[in-house]
Amino acid sequence: MTQSLKELISRSGRALLLPGATNALSAKIVEDLGFEAVYLTGAGVTNTELGLPDLGFISLDEIATQIGRIRDVVGIPIVVDADTGFGNALNVTQCVRVLERNGANAIQLEDQVFPKRCGHFAGKAVASLEEAVTKIKAVVDTRRSEEFLVVARTDVLAVADMDEVLRRISAFEAAGADVIFVEALTTKDEIAEVPKHVRLPLLINMVEGGKTPLMEARELEALGYEIILYANSGLRASILAMQRVLGALKTQGSTTGVLDQIVEWDERQRLVGKDFYDELEKRYKS
Repeated sequence: MTQSLKELISRSGRALLLPGATNALSAKIVEDLGFEAVYLTGAGVTNTELGLPDLGFISLDEIATQIGRIRDVVGIPIVVDADTGFGNALNVTQCVRVLERNGANAIQLEDQVFPKRCGHFAGKAVASLEEAVTKIKAVVDTRRSEEFLVVARTDVLAVADMDEVLRRISAFEAAGADVIFVEALTTKDEIAEVPKHVRLPLLINMVEGGKTPLMEARELEALGYEIILYANSGLRASILAMQRVLGALKTQGSTTGVLDQIVEWDERQRLVGKDFYDELEKRYKS
């Protein structure tokens, strides 16, 4: 039986590794590999569905559509990147209703101003603490189940010092957040400092080439992090794979030289459950 997200992050001794997905197939791969939860990445959906950078272009409807498709094919919990909630606190209430109805198990809300930008881009601006707190309260008041968790993210370190980070964390806890996420910590000292001041479960984002130093799961667990997010590692790996295979096709005129870099036909069909539909077809054949 699949554990709830709350159960997964409340266990002691082992952090939850949380890979990102951009669509139903990538979410199925995450589950197939044995991961216990999946993260729908707003940046990844923006990149793959729109071909645009993570600068606030994605809409609630586009995110909701992806959640519904993912929920149809995976049973593990889904954490959804909802950016700034697509507006003010009133918009957040609608966002929560839509995401929870479509199968999300948690919403990640950040305190940037709209339109937001990737947490590891320069030029970020943050909303007032009052606005950020009001949005968290709106989630808590609107959700139908307390199993639907609020991941409260702050990007304030981009424009202020650690004292302001800690002030926001305290306010988010008081507002009813379930998980705290400080984005774009820039040093190992900062990574070690945050858990000393947080009572709630902590999420940290590992971004290859980003502002935060990469650390091993065992190190982060020892510091007190319960969730370790790798939001776009899978997406970036797939980009490189396509560039290599299609680049070979362009230069060599075939894929025969890169067959070892292409998933086998049968494995592709296994991942999408073709055998199941073959059996259905036999059952309903007249």
